[in-house]
Amino acid sequence: MLEYVLIGLLLVLLGIVGLQFTYMFYLERMDRERKKHVRYLERENRRLADSLTRAEGRLSDQATVLEQVYPEYALSEDEAWADVLDER
Repeated sequence: MLEYVLIGLLLVLLGIVGLQFTYMFYLERMDRERKKHVRYLERENRRLADSLTRAEGRLSDQATVLEQVYPEYALSEDEAWADVLDER
């Protein structure tokens, strides 16, 4: 009788170990997916930062051209915001 109890206990322990291994593999897979996603987000962040830098450069170039062509529109940023707020 004791042998059957020990065999049952052995099978239960094997089931628990199998479940733990399955969960461990799942956690490793999720860790790889998260690392891959973080690398993607870092690349996207770098791309967007470069795009923002180029856009800021274009805006400053356009502001310079506007100041040369229309000197009366050479307002400081505070004055421009005040005009925008007054219009609303």
